Amino acid sequence: MQTVTEHRRKDIHNSDIPAVCSACEARHGGVCGTLTPDQLLDLSRHSTRRRVEPGREVVGQGEMTDSYANIISGVVKLSKVLSDGRQQIVGLQFAPDFMGRPFTRESALTAEAAIDTDICSFPRNVIERLVSEAPGLEHRLHEQALKELDEARDWMLTLGRKTAQEKVASFLYIIATHIDPENGTATEFDLPLSRADIADYLGLTIETVSRQVTKLRKDNVIRIENSRRVTVPSMDRLMHVAGID
Repeated sequence: MQTVTEHRRKDIHNSDIPAVCSACEARHGGVCGTLTPDQLLDLSRHSTRRRVEPGREVVGQGEMTDSYANIISGVVKLSKVLSDGRQQIVGLQFAPDFMGRPFTRESALTAEAAIDTDICSFPRNVIERLVSEAPGLEHRLHEQALKELDEARDWMLTLGRKTAQEKVASFLYIIATHIDPENGTATEFDLPLSRADIADYLGLTIETVSRQVTKLRKDNVIRIENSRRVTVPSMDRLMHVAGID
């Protein structure tokens, strides 16, 4: 199996790959990694890379979608709004996730940047055309959809059966294992969500989240600086507290 580093070495010597794609931090693990140089060139002609500030929507629930995007860096909150205005965070996306559902005209969720987030967006019709031309792209999108389904089922277990401490530890484990896809599991990271958002995501109160974070800190499962910077001395211990095999 080829490593990401080996793929990058090939890119350095492959002048057919657009420079912006060769320099992309997320391409090898994302959907674009399945495309040929010609297909990448086609896609790059229509792509737009931009930074989304925290709190800014990428797309709103119920909006017509005319584009999709790859997350290059950062974290995106996915939320659902009920008819009475109540909102629930239902998922998080990280680099190199693909945002959007091909062949779906309307967004079922609101996607909002949790921290400074870089995305590379493409017109919907270009992606849908490439899906029909590149079986590998269709396969990679299918893989991501199944991965998200598995993660949603795991999260249902977390919300339905785990204790408050296990929920908070599980959340921290998710951040540690997804926040830095370039280097793998991160033992130091900044929390991308506020305490209120964490509580929303976990189905807990803000006070309960704060108590559990304090307990994890006192038990030396984590260390915290400036209320947001988290260090995990032992990932195995964090997994044990989270109830993760």
